[in-house]
Amino acid sequence: MGDYHTDDDTATIPLVREELEDDASGYRFDALEGGGMRIHVPDGETVERVERAAGTTGDATELSRTDIRLLAAALELDATLVTDDYAMQNTADQLEVRIESIAQEGIDERRDWIYQCQGCGREYDDHRERCEICGSDLARKNPS
Repeated sequence: MGDYHTDDDTATIPLVREELEDDASGYRFDALEGGGMRIHVPDGETVERVERAAGTTGDATELSRTDIRLLAAALELDATLVTDDYAMQNTADQLEVRIESIAQEGIDERRDWIYQCQGCGREYDDHRERCEICGSDLARKNPS
């Protein structure tokens, strides 16, 4: 669910609750529901419309059952969809559903990792399985 806070009315779909695996997210969902978050079940026709739009944008294979129904709910409720998922944003754009991302600059921040040998410490810019000097495994390391 991430750290997204709003004072606006919120809505979601039942499938989201089923997907939450850790207790903390589940409790937060239940608290939001108790605080007035609407649970909305989108219409089958709207779901099909979203599936067609996802087919048009080429995102159909990337979207889960839950993603599609969240998009359908946003469409029916004339709501703003809050997501950092690119396929959802792309499909929402096709459906003219307003989007807000959670991590405002999250998507365009690209990380270039450095890989360091666990044996001799040599660093590589590109990913390989083993160090070409000593044959040890490499570990990913943030260059900052």
